[in-house]
Amino acid sequence: MNVESRRLIVLTIISLLVAATALGVAGWALYRSDYAKTDYSMDQIAAAKAKACTAVDVVRRGVSVNTNLMPAGGPADVTGAQAVAANARVSLFDGGQYLMARLDPATPEPVAQKVREFADYLMDIGANATAGTTNDDPSQAERLRAADQVSADLTQLCK
Repeated sequence: MNVESRRLIVLTIISLLVAATALGVAGWALYRSDYAKTDYSMDQIAAAKAKACTAVDVVRRGVSVNTNLMPAGGPADVTGAQAVAANARVSLFDGGQYLMARLDPATPEPVAQKVREFADYLMDIGANATAGTTNDDPSQAERLRAADQVSADLTQLCK
């Protein structure tokens, strides 16, 4: 066996050891984050729920304002219409990101799950609108309908 073959074998073994170690560390981190149970006090849970529900309310108001604006120059104002549409898209996509950023680990799971779902729909609607998909497109219409349903679910959960 020549020197090059030995180097290749040693390099292969080292690579396998590094990969196995990385896989082990990743598995341990996943186990710790997904399965480690943290107990939160009732106050922490209530505060996390209130924070999430307040964020949902802020995003709903922002989306409502920005998706219902009319161009200052009226229907013939092309530049104004594009600006209004851009603000609507930004409010949708950024609203989804804002919701995700406001989720606290202590948020009760039913609320957290609906907030994540609502955020995903908002970002999907905004991204598709940015790509030129109109509200009457069947897929976009379904996303809008689903977002409205999740929003209604959140209204009930946030009472």
